[in-house]
Amino acid sequence: MSNPLAVALRAGRFVHVVELVASRLRREAQVLDVAGRLAGLPEVVAGSITSYAGGAIGHDPIRVGTAARARGLAPNIHLTCVSQDRQGLRKILEDLHALGIENVFALSGDYPQGSDPGQPPPVFDLDSVQLVRMIADMRRAGMSFHISVAVSPFKYVEADCVYQYLKLEKKIAAGADLAITQVGWDARKFLELKRYLDQRGLRTPVLGNVYVLGKRPAERMAGGQPPGCWVSPALLAAVREESAARDGGRRARLERAARTVAVLRGLGYAGAYIGGTHDAEEVDGIVRRGLELAPRWEELAAELSYGAPDGFYLYAETSGSGRGAPAPSSTASTTITGLGGDRGPAARPASGSRAALPRVLDALGRLVPVDRDTLARRGLTSVFRWVDRRPGVAHALERAELLVKRPLFGCQACGSCVLGHLEYVCPQTCPKQMRNGPCGGAALGRCEVLDRPCIWVGVYERARATGRVDDLRGYIPPPDRSLQGTSSWINYFLERDSRPAR
Repeated sequence: MSNPLAVALRAGRFVHVVELVASRLRREAQVLDVAGRLAGLPEVVAGSITSYAGGAIGHDPIRVGTAARARGLAPNIHLTCVSQDRQGLRKILEDLHALGIENVFALSGDYPQGSDPGQPPPVFDLDSVQLVRMIADMRRAGMSFHISVAVSPFKYVEADCVYQYLKLEKKIAAGADLAITQVGWDARKFLELKRYLDQRGLRTPVLGNVYVLGKRPAERMAGGQPPGCWVSPALLAAVREESAARDGGRRARLERAARTVAVLRGLGYAGAYIGGTHDAEEVDGIVRRGLELAPRWEELAAELSYGAPDGFYLYAETSGSGRGAPAPSSTASTTITGLGGDRGPAARPASGSRAALPRVLDALGRLVPVDRDTLARRGLTSVFRWVDRRPGVAHALERAELLVKRPLFGCQACGSCVLGHLEYVCPQTCPKQMRNGPCGGAALGRCEVLDRPCIWVGVYERARATGRVDDLRGYIPPPDRSLQGTSSWINYFLERDSRPAR
């Protein structure tokens, strides 16, 4: 059986995918009734079935997706890394393949709501890039999967924004077939993402997120909930004013959604990802109105400008270009290290001895190179092989290593150290243990989970200061969990660990 989403994208059609939130707040029968109605709309090629939306457990997305397909709607199953190890994720993928479900939306997932600080943290065995790599490997082994991934251009601090694009490149390199944006109401950011991909010769199709924004969701998003979703004060004020109308603002929010669809058509997006409504009649109206408004997309793009005041943009805005949407900055470069554009509020770089430490360690690495076959490496390999044969000595070495690295880097004794690839910032200190960049929940350089700066800001700022931002595109494999509590020094020299070089 053909996959309507993949077929439509290959044909170059402008597609519409509708998000179905399978939360516990909505009866499963209601979601399936909506799926049946959406199946009757020829412009809708798939229904995206959420999992762990907003960090809350919902209905089983595989069961809902299977039932939606029986009603004629191709499912796109959200697969998150929350509370699943790699074996569990593989089992889910095998089940999807056995059911003939191809579309998978690979996500890191929101941190679980109500997590007890006194209990062990939730499992994040893989990040989204590693998950994409796993799915692509299974596809090469003969399983049919079409992989969607997320990206958020709606980041207004430089580190947050650029790292989203770097991470998207990693996902594409890992095997992603389709990118879907996070929610946002800023045409300049929609254009920024499209131009970034075009400049780098990346032809992966992108769907723009079109959220039907009512008053209550707008107020939640203005407060940063769910993570990664943000509504500007200006947009919140507009939605509140619209909600005072006799229809509660319904006409205004549907018109805004349709205008966003028209803008996405004009910008060359592959389609629209419609959320915020489970009403098939509303979806149909948005689709039809979006097509009707398409000739006016440049005018509408100029109006869709609910970004952060003084926020970071990768490309500087120009005037007099004869287009409603902004033109790229003449100073911007396709190489990230040559960034031009509007800086906006930059994240604070690491300071003091912590900023100096990477330079010292890099200098030591150049003086005593051990990342290739040198005399120093052969000698140290012999020493660590001797240590490894003596468990008591190996344990003492691991304790000594932790004694050094924990106060300096927050070491968690994972046994697969990648500090040298991440500007000497330990990825295990991320609450989600991401190894390939920040999750989409980071906002203004702050962590989604803890009230502190996102660790990936430090990685980016150090790399930018030394002209090594391009190096951050390198894929970081997941750690070998069996090495937890062992010496990463021994594992490195005896080639047991998982690292980019291998």
